Amino acid sequence: MSTPATDAPTPAPERRLYWALADCWTIVRRDLTHLVRQPVNIAWQLGFPIVSVLLFVYVFGSAMDVGGEGSYRDYAMPGMFAMTMAFGFMNTAVLVAVDKERGVTDRFRSMPMARSAVVSGRGVADVIGAALDLVVLAVIAVVVGWRSDGSALATLAAFALLLHLRFALIWAGVLLGLLVPNQEAAGGLFALAFPFGMISSVFTPPSMMPDWLGAIAMWNPVSSTANAVRELFGRPGATGDSWIEQHALLMAVVWPLVLTAVFLPPAVRRFQRLSR
Repeated sequence: MSTPATDAPTPAPERRLYWALADCWTIVRRDLTHLVRQPVNIAWQLGFPIVSVLLFVYVFGSAMDVGGEGSYRDYAMPGMFAMTMAFGFMNTAVLVAVDKERGVTDRFRSMPMARSAVVSGRGVADVIGAALDLVVLAVIAVVVGWRSDGSALATLAAFALLLHLRFALIWAGVLLGLLVPNQEAAGGLFALAFPFGMISSVFTPPSMMPDWLGAIAMWNPVSSTANAVRELFGRPGATGDSWIEQHALLMAVVWPLVLTAVFLPPAVRRFQRLSR
């Protein structure tokens, strides 16, 4: 008498990979469809940097002197790019919190789909959205007179570093979106994002700040990315003598890797513990 099999056959590794990628792309399409149908989300995310460009370049720019060569606009615009990428984790957190609050995440978890698809799909969709944000912001920068003096390859590398930072912070947004109780609480994360983006070299060199504040600013990952892209754009501006500032390109690669290592594992664990 034969014994019936109790376990379904395990799919081959290549089939599991195929379905993980297919499910991931399904989530990406879903998130991008929502983005297209609700463009107010893009307007909200870009609103602050655009207003900052107008405020600091046209209102305060004539009174700002950051040392080095070039205008304040040349110093501030790369910082704006970095700040936009840094602030993006708030948008991620809000979207994750909305899906969790409405039961969408639990619905996905109950479906026969790869468990990694929801998180990985969110990450890919956010990187695509961040790339669109950078395109819009770059167009605005060109309109106000900013130009990259770096080579085409260096300019592309600068934008790649900006997306590298954004990708790392996606996992911070996912974790915070899973931790907060609701959408309203996720909106309050601006209180965390504001000092993270502003206490940096985005608008002014750390050397011009009080010593204690300058030390925090120069070790801010946003500062490393901002300084690195300034260098790649051929507009380095004023740079301090500290090790972290002299090795901005290295740290613009290392910091996002550190942030990913810090936030990705707990984000995955938190997602796996939902509804338990």
